[in-house]
Amino acid sequence: MSNILVVDDQFGVRSLLQSIFNDDGHEVKMAASGEQAIQLLNSFEPDLIVLDMKMPVMNGVETLVKIRALNSDVAVIMLSGYGDKQAIEQVNDLGISYYMAKPFDLFELRKRVKETLNGSGLSTKGSLRA
Repeated sequence: MSNILVVDDQFGVRSLLQSIFNDDGHEVKMAASGEQAIQLLNSFEPDLIVLDMKMPVMNGVETLVKIRALNSDVAVIMLSGYGDKQAIEQVNDLGISYYMAKPFDLFELRKRVKETLNGSGLSTKGSLRA
């Protein structure tokens, strides 16, 4: 179906999302850090990136800046356990499809992924949606 890259420093979140998206028929790659995600983009072309905001070394904003330098069109769903309004505005300006707070509702995330991959989600300059 589609290629999805899951970027989250929490192993449990990565594993859960990989399992769910694989069950939905998607090809899923996982990255434990922003650096690892950027490296994966050399060999993997995702249709969608599910990106955690809060990660050590390179956070979600810094990672998204580098992703946009490599691919300005890839859809991104941002996940965060923190309600940092300034960071949310930054990633919104960088073009995200959706922002979802952690803990997220798995059914809602699957819905957002489906909408985004089917083209009904925003792929650039996304508005804030929770």
